[in-house]
Amino acid sequence: MLKINKVKEIMTPKNKQTYKRFLASLKSENRGFITVIITGIINNIALTSTPFVMGIAIDNLLFLINQNGINNITFSEIVNVLRIPIMIMFCSTIIVGLASFIQEYTMARVSEDVTYTLRTSITRKFMKLPMRFFDTHQVGDIMSRSTSDLRKVSDFLVQNVNQLISSIVQIVLGLVMLFYINSLLTVIVLVLIIISSKVTRWISNKNKAYAEVSQKSLGELNSVIEEMYTGNMIVKAFNKQEASINKMIHYKRKYTKAFKKSRFVEFSIYPAIRILNQLSFIVSAGAGAVLVIQGSLSIGNIQAFLQYVSQISEPITTSSYVINAIQSALAAMERYFEIIDSEEEVREKIGLKVIRKPEGDISFENVKFGYSDDKILMHKVNFKAKRNQMVAIVGPTGAGKTTLVNLLMRFYELNDGRITFDGIDITDLSRSHLRKLFGMVLQDAWLFDGTIADNIAYGKRNATRKEIIQAAKAAQVDYFIRTLPQGYDTVIENAGNTISQGQQQLITIARVLLVNPSVVILDEATSSVDTRTELAVQKAMKKIQEGRTSFVIAHRLSTIVSADLILVMKDGDIIEHGTHEGLLKQKGFYENLYNSQFSH
Repeated sequence: MLKINKVKEIMTPKNKQTYKRFLASLKSENRGFITVIITGIINNIALTSTPFVMGIAIDNLLFLINQNGINNITFSEIVNVLRIPIMIMFCSTIIVGLASFIQEYTMARVSEDVTYTLRTSITRKFMKLPMRFFDTHQVGDIMSRSTSDLRKVSDFLVQNVNQLISSIVQIVLGLVMLFYINSLLTVIVLVLIIISSKVTRWISNKNKAYAEVSQKSLGELNSVIEEMYTGNMIVKAFNKQEASINKMIHYKRKYTKAFKKSRFVEFSIYPAIRILNQLSFIVSAGAGAVLVIQGSLSIGNIQAFLQYVSQISEPITTSSYVINAIQSALAAMERYFEIIDSEEEVREKIGLKVIRKPEGDISFENVKFGYSDDKILMHKVNFKAKRNQMVAIVGPTGAGKTTLVNLLMRFYELNDGRITFDGIDITDLSRSHLRKLFGMVLQDAWLFDGTIADNIAYGKRNATRKEIIQAAKAAQVDYFIRTLPQGYDTVIENAGNTISQGQQQLITIARVLLVNPSVVILDEATSSVDTRTELAVQKAMKKIQEGRTSFVIAHRLSTIVSADLILVMKDGDIIEHGTHEGLLKQKGFYENLYNSQFSH
């Protein structure tokens, strides 16, 4: 109880809340924890009985010696005196071994089950978070929270929970036996235990703060590492290897400094508590010797008493480490709960509609949007895209072109106004259903680890090989795939970096063609390819636009002169709209933009 109270005392209100939530997350493993607690109690009862039984054996042997003289004792008499104590201690040893095995095995299973549950929860949470969350959080920090932080929790469960349970039981049972043997000596020991508790509390509070800084620094370091490895080619192209190394060294030193400080505080508790424990042993031994000389205690009892002092001293030291581990685990859980508590996407409405035969009519009606309420990007956007029309979106960098198409697929929620698909407000459709109506080809073609066939069938997992090949042919990439050693079964690794950017783009177009969406979005799809590959991509793009409404974002205005509707954007709003010829006649922003690309 003393150790439990100490754990509660070191917790701030925030820690207590995290602690309660963490305990709530462990409810599914109640049976496992009950098993661990019961085996821990059995284990320590058997362990605690040994010194007392040994003390009885010593006293009985000394009584026999005093009664008969050491030279007059027969072997059978010694066996008769020690037989029962030795049998009890032997049985206790067997019980300790079995109980420890069950306890460790159960806790290892519970730890992995809990970690699996936490990882599953945070993964599901990521799927529900809005895009603005990922806009404001570094990838390395997210990875750190979902991997190393949860591993810290797992390590705490598998390494420290058993120790904590054993420590509490050993201390309680040890104190009971100490009071039973001699209450005066026990009071002296308790005073020293209280002092060690105060020291533990002070060091633990320090460790919590340093652990938080250490884990935050690790997240920053992971972000820098992810940035360096992902942008390795750019780093080398601009000869920034030395600068990159220096940047990484800076964050490594920052993490190392924080980690060392955290570790120093964590491990400094051992010598501090060890000194206090040894002091209590020395005081107990000295005072006990006096009591033995006075005849108040037997030699067997003082032997047992000193063993019990050692028995509760070791758990105090161990539990001090456990409390430090609790602080580190709580810091990790706080970061975990920050993700779990993050605001999710706006909930779907009740009674959602389904578009059975999508036409592809899109309408923006007084759309107002900003990434934050105090920074509105779009103030009043209005336009209509009719079925099978090609809508081109042009404008300078940062004009809001990509934002506009992101709003189409509800990656962000509007501040005001509405967007309709075939006359139905897109908020009346489920996000899943809405996004099935769209196909998107981005500027940066993204392929996943797996075969080329798997990548093409990413949006339609039940696609047949024939359907996959047809989509590849339509995307002008079938011939290239067949030149590969394993054809469609060629494994792509490292996000497709082993094949050219243009071929990656064609594969992503095949991916969209396979799902056969009603509306396609082409976001700078030809900006990263050479002229020859661009012809193939443009041919594939024409194929993908056939019979569909399409939104095309392009910097090269020559590729969208045939568009049915061109939206000219600047500073988030549509400032001009019309056909290519009509916009040139207006002698406005579009004409200047167009002429700037073709003037010499």
